[in-house]
Amino acid sequence: MSAPTPPLPTPSAPTRRQPLPDWYRKLSDYEKPSTYRATRQLLNTLIPYAGLWFAMAWMLTHGVSYWGGVFPTAILAGCLLIRVFIFFHDCGHESFFASAKANKFFGYLCGILVFTSFEDWRRPHARHHATAGDQDRRGVGDVWTMTVEEFKAATPLNRTLYQLYRIPIFMFTFGPGFMFLIGNRFPHRGTSLREKLSTLYTNIGLIAVATVMSFAMGGFMNYLSVQLPVMLTAATLGVWMFYVQHQFEGTYWKHHDEWSPIDAALQGSSYYKLPKLMQWFTGNIGLHHIHHLRPRIPNYNLQRCYDEVPAMQNVKPLTILESFKSLNMHLWDEQSEKLISFVEFYRRQKAAKA
Repeated sequence: MSAPTPPLPTPSAPTRRQPLPDWYRKLSDYEKPSTYRATRQLLNTLIPYAGLWFAMAWMLTHGVSYWGGVFPTAILAGCLLIRVFIFFHDCGHESFFASAKANKFFGYLCGILVFTSFEDWRRPHARHHATAGDQDRRGVGDVWTMTVEEFKAATPLNRTLYQLYRIPIFMFTFGPGFMFLIGNRFPHRGTSLREKLSTLYTNIGLIAVATVMSFAMGGFMNYLSVQLPVMLTAATLGVWMFYVQHQFEGTYWKHHDEWSPIDAALQGSSYYKLPKLMQWFTGNIGLHHIHHLRPRIPNYNLQRCYDEVPAMQNVKPLTILESFKSLNMHLWDEQSEKLISFVEFYRRQKAAKA
């Protein structure tokens, strides 16, 4: 962990052929990290999170009803864990603290809590920022999305796998659980030694935490009965947030020669408008259009940026009710430039054969 970290790309910087709007330059004012605000966020999240774990351990060892006491507390702890992931995420963008060492230390620490290797995660996530909305460079760090033509050309097996992948109960329950609990235990293919070691350190940290908590809670099964609902709550809600931030009505996809990073951020990343409490739990990540414009803006500055830069307010908010429409968006149709459902795809295929 002592070796210097190579610089990450700055994927949201506009291309040379694209003029810089005046308001874009102003966004750099919000990129300044605050040690005070970062520390305050860690304290107001990690202390309650640890307190909930202590309460659940006490309940389990004192005969309190699991479904009436432990399980609801685990759901609340899972919501706090989403917020921990946002801190982890900001450390990956080197935006949470001004200090690179502090970002790395707390990135590794939060990574253990969210079952994700810091170094192995940040590289594909940077790739996601560099390619979001780019139809020719997609596929790393994003949600698997086929175009209509790709789906037509796919083998029957790949079509079936893709349709299964897109079933909500898989995408938002089994899928996130598998990814965080099992998939993240292994480094991505083609990763560097640094990233492989990061995965190893994270796994060792998880084993250490599980061992200590199992002793404290009277056995491994007691630990598992708490860790599973906590992790699955955070994973499910976290994946949902990531999904609706790019898969929504009116989203943006262009081929690379037409692709604009500014347009991709403003049109292809949603402003997911949430109630204030949910916005707090999700670390303001619903202001995703701002995050994709300038990933170095820490989560605690996103709302202020939105309030003070009028151009950020021109993006139509995506409400919770509207976001559920995203569940019925499966394929990108290049002709109409929108996401369509499997039902619409097969309806068109039937009409074409008639």
